Amino acid sequence: MDKPSLSATPLQPARTPGPELQARRDVHWRKTRRLTAILLLVWLLTGFLTVFYARELLHLNLFGWPLPFYMAAQGASLVYLAIIALYAWRMRRLDRAFHAEDQA
Repeated sequence: MDKPSLSATPLQPARTPGPELQARRDVHWRKTRRLTAILLLVWLLTGFLTVFYARELLHLNLFGWPLPFYMAAQGASLVYLAIIALYAWRMRRLDRAFHAEDQA
């Protein structure tokens, strides 16, 4: 049996990005990492520190409830949803800006 033949066109070597494209990529990834780090810090503060310092935060009230109780019951979930929404919105803007420069 004959082996299936490969395409007659030779493989093209991968193009190496120019210095301006690489610089734009570096800026894009720096902004992405910064956004991720900030949102992870917010997540940490919301999920860990409010529980860890619950006794010290009992005197703070939010909508008539002590802050640690509110954060455990509802607030953390709402903050997590806000983090996801903010990340998706901001990354869409960053990616569109990066690709718009790519096509220009």
